[in-house]
Amino acid sequence: MSIKNAPSGTIRAALRYPAFRYLLSALAVSQVGDWLYNLALVVLVYDRTHSALWAGATTAARVVPVVVLGPLGGVLADRFDRRRVMIACDLARMGLMFVLAAVAAAGLPIVLAPVIAAAATTAAAPYMPCVAAVTPRLVDDADLPGANAVRSAIGGASIILGPALGGVLLFLGSPAFAFAVNALTFGLSALAVLATRNRGAFTVRRSAERPAGLFGAGLLPAGLLGELAQGAAALRAHPAAIRLIGADIMCSFLYGTQTVLLLLVSRQTGLGAQGYGYMFAAIGAGGLAGTALAGRASRSSRPYRVQAAALGAAGLPTLLLAVVRWPAVAVVLAGLTGLGAMLVEILTDTTLQRTLDEDVFGRAYGLAYPAAIAGIVVGSVLAPGLAALLGGSGALVVVGGAVLAYALLVMRGTDHAAAAVPVSQPAMADAVPAR
Repeated sequence: MSIKNAPSGTIRAALRYPAFRYLLSALAVSQVGDWLYNLALVVLVYDRTHSALWAGATTAARVVPVVVLGPLGGVLADRFDRRRVMIACDLARMGLMFVLAAVAAAGLPIVLAPVIAAAATTAAAPYMPCVAAVTPRLVDDADLPGANAVRSAIGGASIILGPALGGVLLFLGSPAFAFAVNALTFGLSALAVLATRNRGAFTVRRSAERPAGLFGAGLLPAGLLGELAQGAAALRAHPAAIRLIGADIMCSFLYGTQTVLLLLVSRQTGLGAQGYGYMFAAIGAGGLAGTALAGRASRSSRPYRVQAAALGAAGLPTLLLAVVRWPAVAVVLAGLTGLGAMLVEILTDTTLQRTLDEDVFGRAYGLAYPAAIAGIVVGSVLAPGLAALLGGSGALVVVGGAVLAYALLVMRGTDHAAAAVPVSQPAMADAVPAR
């Protein structure tokens, strides 16, 4: 079956749109670049300092700006032409990677490495809100679930491919070489965005006056707070959307706890250290399976029940992992949690894109996306304490029970609210003709 006659809502259907394929190319290269240099960065810092604390702090420097500055990224995505914002993000990261390569090659103070890593993450803050806001303009509404599914699949694949490519580059050369190659990936991403023909899809459409602020830009200081308040108000106006964002945060929290608790599961099942890797590989495989199911799930007439079922697919296997002793079963259960979590992510993004006014979407998404990332951090921090207090099995029961309890809360969402969801505008002129 070709992409021209693929069923609506599937990944293949979303790939019919030329401009969306360019956007995906930019996203893929950019996200692979985000993960590609992480291995070289940690190797560089550890070789210079011989300190696990320094290595951990460097990794944290890449994550914290997403949580803290993500809302600002949403403001920028709603304020300026999104094509220019995305290209600026890529060019800034390209320049910072060349600076990091110089730090590695010239033996400059290692404290610069985490600082540059934090700056690179900061420069990326508006990127994902821009991608999420542009996607509904590049594909028809019926194909939006497939578009979000392939975006999520690219994110998952980048986590695997990026470090693998980074390892190859380290084998072929020094960390400086890896950073320089990474800089080029961001340049390629900028070129892909520039090549997207449908420029109108990137235009910001604002119905409200710009809030007063520094230099009339409406960003600092009162203007920024006003922009963020508008994004928060848009979410508050849709309680069902807030519940779905909460579901995504719960899945992120689950993933954060898994980074600790699956170590204990691998021990109790006799899988050992390798089993930890097997289970996370299964989570990734389950996530890819979830992307394949997203189109069918999105066509349900009871979207909140589907969301609740997806949460259940993540929470129930977590409960079972507390008692399972068979290695193969543990790997399968871990994969099911990945499937459920990926479905929740895709369905949440699709619902937000269909529900929120596009004038404020970037700011609302700029609040939701960092909240999900924060869920990973909170889960990874709380999991050791839960395990120490309740044991590994007890911690899994608490975490799985919390996810299932939230699934019941989502179930209470009024399914008839979906009927009030405004339909997104059809894709722009470069889409394939209607069948």
